[in-house]
Amino acid sequence: MKSIAVAILVVLVVIVLVMALISFQVRQTESALVTTFGKATRQITEPGLYFRWPPPIQQIYKFDSRLRVFEADLTETTTKGAVPIIVNTYVVWKIADPNKFLNSVGSTSAAEVKLHSQMNETQSNVIGQYSFSEFVNSDPKKIRIQEIQDKMLSSLQNSVREAYGMEVKALGIKQLKISADVSKDVFNRMRGERNTITEKTIAEGKAEAVAIRTQADAQKTELLAAAQARAKAIMGQGDAEAAKYYEMLQADPELAMFLRDVEVLPEILKDRSTYIINTDKDPFSLLREMPNLQPKK
Repeated sequence: MKSIAVAILVVLVVIVLVMALISFQVRQTESALVTTFGKATRQITEPGLYFRWPPPIQQIYKFDSRLRVFEADLTETTTKGAVPIIVNTYVVWKIADPNKFLNSVGSTSAAEVKLHSQMNETQSNVIGQYSFSEFVNSDPKKIRIQEIQDKMLSSLQNSVREAYGMEVKALGIKQLKISADVSKDVFNRMRGERNTITEKTIAEGKAEAVAIRTQADAQKTELLAAAQARAKAIMGQGDAEAAKYYEMLQADPELAMFLRDVEVLPEILKDRSTYIINTDKDPFSLLREMPNLQPKK
């Protein structure tokens, strides 16, 4: 029995060793490249158990297929207007082509060196197409950071995929800095822009005030002219009425004064007013007795 158990154990060990030589496992977070006599023959991106020829016929190279974040160092780059800015860029990438990745870079650390070089080149090319005011501006509509990031991402994706078998999923500008001298110039320029806006607003206000004042003066002149014309008309009407009474006064002075008293008396008494006055005074003398008027011959 003991010999049988030893034999079974030996068989199991042999089976395990054989399986280790002719099979391999690809995990969920991995991709694998199979080479036959040094030439790539198969790329595996799905997890599972696979079979192979034992070494040295076939070799298995495994790569971490998870997304990686690589953050470049702060780098000074010149904008379109020759204004230097300091940019800190990051990328999210993964191995997309194991064969090309193995032949071009070989390892993750070497890949990040290549990626850093490509990022600097892309950064210089793209940022050099934009002016400083498109990075920093008091007007949010003039800032084009998102457009710059998208352009850098597109350029970097094409270059690293073809050259190194790497796929860049995302790119972003983490930090944007400027030197003290540039900051001073920026603030001076912003102050100048604010002053220009202020002067423009004041000028527009003065122009509006002049327009309002001119319109008011024109309306004033028009109203004065209308008032003067109305006053002249009233004066003319009054002169005509006065002339009529003047004629009556010349024809019969006593009758004219009587008629004047008759017209004035209802106006005085129409508001239920109480007057204490001597009735000998005109026109209240009419309440006491009628005047003795004789027609003129």
